Amino acid sequence: MALKDILVHMDSSPAAPARLDYAIHLARKHGAHLAALYVVAIAPIHQYTEADLGPELIEAHDKFMRESAAQAKAVFDARIQAAGIAAEWRQAEGAVPEMVTLHARYADVVVLGQRMKDRLDAGAAPELPDHVVLDVGRPAIVVPAAGSFERAGERVLVAWNASRAAARAANDALPILEAASDVRILVINPEPGIMGHGELPGADIATHLARHNIHGEVVQVNISDRSQVGDELLKQIAAFSADFMVMGSYGSFRLRELVFGGVTRRILEAMTVPIFLSR
Repeated sequence: MALKDILVHMDSSPAAPARLDYAIHLARKHGAHLAALYVVAIAPIHQYTEADLGPELIEAHDKFMRESAAQAKAVFDARIQAAGIAAEWRQAEGAVPEMVTLHARYADVVVLGQRMKDRLDAGAAPELPDHVVLDVGRPAIVVPAAGSFERAGERVLVAWNASRAAARAANDALPILEAASDVRILVINPEPGIMGHGELPGADIATHLARHNIHGEVVQVNISDRSQVGDELLKQIAAFSADFMVMGSYGSFRLRELVFGGVTRRILEAMTVPIFLSR
């Protein structure tokens, strides 16, 4: 198992160049092909809407969207020219979440940007991480909107709660974990018993990872307020000096709008390092 096909979503936000840089670092580290996707979100205009707005306004909107895409491609071309990796630019028209989901199905992992509050840049969609993690069937790496991240998974924190989502995330992240220099498996308030964490919390997943030549240190933390798990994860990222975290995304398919539980939402709101999500 290896990362050989990486997709990065590009838009016109100020965070996009750093996200592209991170995807380039990741592709270079794993010897992977990188595809950058920009979706030109030209909304369909009904006849009565066109009559109200007028063709000039609609043409100006479409022109702005295409010019924004061209500017993003110029950033991509400049970065890739010096990167020394196999890469391609893709440009599609349609709804951003649906088009990213479609293209991501044919990649090993998709790199996305953190939701930026109070902004809606050309080519972006605020609900993008939710849609992709739910619908694509591939893992996603969400990169913080602020900062630059030159290390692509050197010190990795694995958030382990013995759930289906956590197991899927740990296995999907094997190529990154295998290439890491330090791995820590974090267990918070472990549940005893065979259906929980077992007799030695974290030991089973540590043994599994060791068979892939990944030697992870298991750390157990107990907190009194379970609603603070997200904040504890953020603290543990800082304590370990992690540059990457692997976690399952929690939630229920029956309530799609609540599919990301409180822990995942808190992490995605206050993240300080790229987060690997899978379910």
